Amino acid sequence: MTSTRVLVLGGKAGIIRKAAALGYEVVHVQKPSAFDASVVEHCAQVLLVDYQDVPTVTALARALHEQRPFARVFTQTEAAQTVAGHLNDVLGLPGNSARTTRLLHDKSALRALLNEHGIGPVATLTGPTHEELRDFVKTHGAAVLKPTMGSGSLGVRVIASPDETDEAWSWREQFGLDAFLVEQRLVGDELSVETFSSGGRHTVVAVTGKETGGGTVELGHVVPAPLDDHDRDAVHATVLRLLDAVGLVDGPAHTELILTAEGPRVVESHSRRGGDRINELVRLVHGVDLEEATYRLAEDPDPLPAPTTDGAAAIRFLVAEPGTVTTVTGAADAASAPGVVDVDVQVEAGDTVHPLRWSEDRCGYVVTRAEDTPTAARLAAEAAARVTITTEPAGARDTSTLGELLGAVDEVLDPFAPATPAPATGS
Repeated sequence: MTSTRVLVLGGKAGIIRKAAALGYEVVHVQKPSAFDASVVEHCAQVLLVDYQDVPTVTALARALHEQRPFARVFTQTEAAQTVAGHLNDVLGLPGNSARTTRLLHDKSALRALLNEHGIGPVATLTGPTHEELRDFVKTHGAAVLKPTMGSGSLGVRVIASPDETDEAWSWREQFGLDAFLVEQRLVGDELSVETFSSGGRHTVVAVTGKETGGGTVELGHVVPAPLDDHDRDAVHATVLRLLDAVGLVDGPAHTELILTAEGPRVVESHSRRGGDRINELVRLVHGVDLEEATYRLAEDPDPLPAPTTDGAAAIRFLVAEPGTVTTVTGAADAASAPGVVDVDVQVEAGDTVHPLRWSEDRCGYVVTRAEDTPTAARLAAEAAARVTITTEPAGARDTSTLGELLGAVDEVLDPFAPATPAPATGS
C-alpha cells in the first residue's frame, strides 16, 4: 500500500519525526543553514532549499507534486506559514489559503480586519511619520511600536509616555525598522489561546497565562490561565470570531490577547501552534499534542482528540545579565526541585548573553507540573531561581539591527517582498 505523501517546510527533527511516526512519506524542505542530519532517517527526501525563496520552492513543489501528488503541505514554523498557504493555493490542496496565512502574518492587515469587524477595536496607525507618531502617543498616553510582521517580540518597543516618543523614533531608525505600525498600549493580563480547526470548525483547546515582568519578552507561561467563567467566555468568543474572520480552515492557531478593562483585545494571531514549549504544556494538562494532530489532517478530517484537564503546567525562562558567561550552576539542583519535569540550560561558559531584545535572547527554561495553576507557576519560578548564570560585562553596547538579528537565524519577515538588489561593488 502506498504511504500518504506530505510536504513539510522547515521544522526541527523532533517535529518531523512526528510526521514519520504516523507512517507518512515525508518530503522535507529545509534551509541549508538549519539542516540537522538526524532528520534524514525520518524522511523519504530531504531537499536543502530555502523555503522562503518563493519562486524556487514553488517550482520544486509543482514538479514533485506532478511526479506523485502530496496529500498536504505542512509547516509548524512561523517563517514558512505564508509560503505554505501559497503552495496550498498553487497545488490546489486542502488547508489554509494564502489570504488566511497572510492575514495572520501581517499585523497591519489583521488589525484592519479586526477593527472592520468590530472585534475588540484598537487604535492604530501603519507607517506614521515622526509627527504623526508624536500626536498618536499624545492622544492615547502610551503606545506600542512594532514591525508589521514577525514574532518572538522582535522589534517591539513600548512608548510609555509622550516624553519617550522622540527616543523611540530614533531607536526605530537605528534599528532599521522600516515597515512598522503603532497601536494604543493595552493594559491587562496577557494570555494566549491555543485552538485547533477542522473544516472551518474551531475548538479552544487551552488558554495560556503569560508573564513578561513588565517588558515585551515573555518570561513564563502557565496552562490553564487563571480566568473566571465570564472572562473565559469572552476570550473564547473573541478568538472564535477572529478565526472565522480570517477564514482559518484547518490546524492549530495561537492567538495572543490582553484582557483589558474593556474586554479581550487581540495582540496578534498565528496559523501554527504556540512556541515557547506551549505545545508541551498543553499536552501535559489537556492530553492533546497539537503538532501530531496537525499532521493527522493528511488522513483524518477531524483528528483532534477530546481535550481533558489534569492539573496545570508552567514554564519559566532563564535570563541573565548581558555579557560573557563565566559560570553556570544549579541545573541539577533545579532538575530535582518539586514538580520539575524538564530543565534546559542553553548557555555555557564563553557564550554571549544579549539584552532581552526578543525570545531568542533567553538562556533556557524550566518546566513544572502541579495540581493547580498557582502552584505550577510558583514551582517553575522557584526552580528557575536555582539556576545561576554569571556573566561579566562584554564591553560594547549591543547595536544590532533588525536585519542583522534576522540574518543570524537566516530568515526574512516577508518572503513575498521584492528582493533588494545587492549593492554594486567597484572593480
